[in-house]
Amino acid sequence: MDIIKTKIALSQEFIDQVKEEIEPHWGELGWVTYKRTYARWIPELDRTENWDETVKRVVEGNINLDPRLKSGHISDDDYEALVDEAKNLFKLIYGLSATPSGRNLWISGTEYQDRNGDALNNCWFIAIRPQKYGESHIVPSYLDKEQVAVSMPYSFMFDQLMKGGGVGFSVVPSNIKQIPAVDFKTDLVVLIGKESKSYQAAIDEGAVDRDEWMANNDLDNSRFYKLPDTREGWVIGNANMIDAHFESTNPEKLNQVVLDITDIRAQGEKIKGFGGTASGPVPLIEMFRDINEVLNNKVGQRLTSVDCTDMGNMIGKTVVAGNVRRSAELALGGAEDDDFITMKQDQEKLYHHRWASNNSVAVDSMFNDYEPVADSIRHNGEPGIVNLELSKNYGRIIDGYQPDADPNVEGTNPCGEISLSNGEPCNLFEVFPQVAQEQGWELEDAFTLGTRFTKRVTFSSYDWEVSRNAIAENRRIGVSMSGIQDWILSNFGHRVVTGFEDSVDKETGTKIKKPIYDPEIVSRVSDMYQSVVDADKDYSDTLDCNTSIKHTTVKPSGTVAKLAGVSEGMHFHYAGYLIQRIRFQDSDPLLPALKACGYKIEPDVYTKHTMCVEFPVKAANADGKYFASAGNVSIAEQFATQAFLQTYWSDNAVSCTVTFQPEEGDQIAPLMRQYRHTTKSTSLLPYSGADFKQAPKEPIDKKTYLQKLSEIHGDVAEEFAKENDNHDKKDIELVDQSDCAGGACPIR
Repeated sequence: MDIIKTKIALSQEFIDQVKEEIEPHWGELGWVTYKRTYARWIPELDRTENWDETVKRVVEGNINLDPRLKSGHISDDDYEALVDEAKNLFKLIYGLSATPSGRNLWISGTEYQDRNGDALNNCWFIAIRPQKYGESHIVPSYLDKEQVAVSMPYSFMFDQLMKGGGVGFSVVPSNIKQIPAVDFKTDLVVLIGKESKSYQAAIDEGAVDRDEWMANNDLDNSRFYKLPDTREGWVIGNANMIDAHFESTNPEKLNQVVLDITDIRAQGEKIKGFGGTASGPVPLIEMFRDINEVLNNKVGQRLTSVDCTDMGNMIGKTVVAGNVRRSAELALGGAEDDDFITMKQDQEKLYHHRWASNNSVAVDSMFNDYEPVADSIRHNGEPGIVNLELSKNYGRIIDGYQPDADPNVEGTNPCGEISLSNGEPCNLFEVFPQVAQEQGWELEDAFTLGTRFTKRVTFSSYDWEVSRNAIAENRRIGVSMSGIQDWILSNFGHRVVTGFEDSVDKETGTKIKKPIYDPEIVSRVSDMYQSVVDADKDYSDTLDCNTSIKHTTVKPSGTVAKLAGVSEGMHFHYAGYLIQRIRFQDSDPLLPALKACGYKIEPDVYTKHTMCVEFPVKAANADGKYFASAGNVSIAEQFATQAFLQTYWSDNAVSCTVTFQPEEGDQIAPLMRQYRHTTKSTSLLPYSGADFKQAPKEPIDKKTYLQKLSEIHGDVAEEFAKENDNHDKKDIELVDQSDCAGGACPIR
């Protein structure tokens, strides 16, 4: 019999018991990374969270998304089963055998989550073509919700970026062709009143005095919008300006857009909800002006993929200026679109705004002209490759061709590990298999908990109709592993690629080196995959919802991998021994504790008011016979390792940034061609070592590591506790953090 139940809450008695039994598996950077990145401020205690408090908040925020609890009706047995599940999740995450994404560590269980479930998801995808806003939280007043508008995908992008999510967007030819020619040139006027604290800064940036302008002009031939001091206000102001250029959304042919920014809070003022401090209106003014110029220059013509990417980059640049947010964008263009492929060669525009996205090209398995792509990669590390055909018709490669297995895929998130349909997010959880085993977990149990965690996230409240529709249909989840190289070496004694054998590409007739995989690792990984699929089927039946269209992935990881001190995603450690540099705002209360413990701290040479701290780090298995690092593992083995995971583990995709040495550049095109039927997304970067000052990662030898380690004494957590954690972290800016290995994704 169903009964009404309240929300699940973990007792302090239970948490205290777990703290006695389990020691968190902090990596060498783990506690510091956690404290500066994910520990939220607790006003009533005048301090930031401790790890057990963060995990309690996250687990309770997630377990109570179960729709049976949300409806208030659940059987006694099912309720008690969920309580037990919450306890197991707490143990799993507290011990750092697994974690949800950094986004969940920051948002889950907060009041912000109750208002907006979007923030639980790392990244999103949107197609750049005219679309309807639908039943969404943002619909400009001049539009009917069913009317398509050129502005819609840019509004979606702007909104999600400001919430801290990354956004992949598609400017492939089939999308760009749907955008009509620009009809009108628009005169843009940005007004600001003298009562604004930003008045002079805005005037210097090109705004005009509101009262003076109003006294000498009328609004008869203008589209006027006064921006409220909200995220939605920024988005709708931009939409107004974009849509004024098209007759379908400006039938009155009004040739002037007037935007009043007086109410926007000044630079440095606090942002409630998501956190951080405001950037003020100046970056917004620049964005309005730049996007308007792009559109004005195309009157009577159609926008190109480059124009549309520029507009997205200008939005991303503005969001970066918003302090705690770090814009992550991936622009997906056509594989034969030379203008798109070479757009970053314009140095002036690159430095102005084109840096704001990683660029990739969409291919299918018939595409064979990899030389131009490889040549561009050798020069600047772009573009990456995204095979949409494989994503649509394959899960794991070993499971074979499944026509329309994922039919609505159009792109990917910025890090490339999840293939997505229009408006869809990625939804991530990662298990650290070596840590989990050391802490006594059966890996299948850990993956089952991660599966159910991500499934519940699909029942959050989502702001955009296009997203709600995609999520309800696909229920896509992304259960990932991190520390893969550590686990393989520790458990099997060697790397997964045990060698290569001579073979021939059946289609091209060219000679290739076919990788040989350890069959024991293949079998173990396949069993782990099946545990995720089975767990999803079981929970979906319980909740009477669609099974997830895809289940598994390998995310690049980054900040989260540092918590447990494991290798990042599928990647090899950067080096066996290295200096890891982390940047802090110069007022961060962690700095005195780090200094007291002997860590080297110096001013950052690139950013004002920022300090750079050095941490000596040793990789797991660094002295082992079969250890390999990004600096010495071959490009061929990296491709083969990604192919292994795409074949036997991930039915979504595998995020991989292949590092290559200069002498390996001529192998890029042949390897892309060889794995064209296997890998769904791949990006490459030249291995940089430590070629610039204060590099985030600097390889060192064992002797240097031991010397630097000997200079460190004491415990940072204890030193920090001496200060009673009594600094207002609400005012602390988080510097240079990402949830991804390469720094592409947002800070949370």
